[in-house]
Amino acid sequence: METWLYVVDSIDGDYANLRRTDIDSSELKLVARALLPEDIEEGTRLRYEMFQYEMEDNI
Repeated sequence: METWLYVVDSIDGDYANLRRTDIDSSELKLVARALLPEDIEEGTRLRYEMFQYEMEDNI
């Protein structure tokens, strides 16, 4: 399984804009907050692996 790294760029209501940090990309990915850890805020680093987002600090 592949692993992708993101940072929470912004939060807009029930959605968060994520920016990949493991590759050089300026594109944002819009993700429902229900799929993300509860404690996220702007600047939170996330790891996406096996269809699940986890905060990098908790890994």
